[in-house]
Formats: sequence, C-alpha cells, structure tokens
Amino acid sequence: MIDPISKYRDWYNDAALGPGVDPKAVCLSTVDASGRPSSRMVLIQYFDERGFVFFTNLESPKALAITAHPAVSFCVHWPHMERQIRVEGFAALVPPAEADAYFATRPRESQIGAWSSKQSQPLGARRDLEARVDEFTRRYEGQPVPRPPSWSGYRIIPDRLEFWTGRPGRLHDRELFAREGTSWRTTLLFP
Repeated sequence: MIDPISKYRDWYNDAALGPGVDPKAVCLSTVDASGRPSSRMVLIQYFDERGFVFFTNLESPKALAITAHPAVSFCVHWPHMERQIRVEGFAALVPPAEADAYFATRPRESQIGAWSSKQSQPLGARRDLEARVDEFTRRYEGQPVPRPPSWSGYRIIPDRLEFWTGRPGRLHDRELFAREGTSWRTTLLFP
C-alpha cells in the first residue's frame, strides 16, 4: 500500500511540471487564542515522512496562533491537474540547527528581509521598511547574515491527508489517509 507522503511527493512532482505553478504554495489555516480562524499562503519548503516544513517570523500572527493552538491544516490546489490535497495535523518548531541550515540557503536579500520586517506589524510608510533594510544591509556587509532569533520553521506533523481528483459530473475521487499509531488507514469518500 502506498503511504500518503509518497503520494503527496508524486503529485507534487507532477504539479511542478505545470506552467506558472509553484507547487510549494499552500493555504495554511490556524486558530488564534480567542478561537478566531485565519488562513494565509505559505511555502512548504520541504517535506518527508516526518512532516511538512515552512518558515516564518515567530512574532507573526500565524506563529502566535500556533503557540496557542498547534492544530493546523493546509490545502494545496493544483487546478491544471484537477487535484487538491488537504492536510491536518500539529505544528512544532524545527530544531534551531535545522532552522539555521535552511536560513543559510536563502538568498541574501531574503535574509536581510527577515531582519528588516516586523511581520504583520503596522508600517507607517514604505520608507520606514526601506530604512530598516538599509540598516541591516550595512550591519551585515561583508559577512554572513545570521538567522534572527525571531525567525524559525515549523514542521506540520500530519495525522490526516485527503487527496481529491476532479472528475466529470462532480463525481470526484476522494481518498482519506488517517494515522493510526505508526500506520495509515485509507478510506474512500463519496464526492
């Protein structure tokens, strides 16, 4: 029996062949401390049998929501293939060494951006952000840019994955994988 991470990888690789498609882009949903849901696009930078990893500012609304309620979900839709995958699970911080290693692979301008942006905080004027970019560009001129303490990654450890394939007459295929201990139970669902 195929495991859901292998199936995700196969569909991801197929999606990557589509024109103008970023197969990393997913819509992540969280619930904050007051119970208010919120969704936004993030990039799943990599995934394996341990889960799906994205990176963010730890002072962002999504990180604060994950701290309050680590149960999260994401959905990816690849319309050119008529495929969608919904993933549910729990988010946990990646180890600092893993965050450091990924941060070191980012383009320098993205590294400077991580220091410069107070993600989702009010911004008086664009020039305020540009001044911060200039400040951190000068600070790290001629040297590697270290990972900011307020920037890291989360691994979404899945316990449910649903694979949807569009079919004529809205008679879609739906296959649900639900974790049971160390294995996965597979169930077909009505469209």
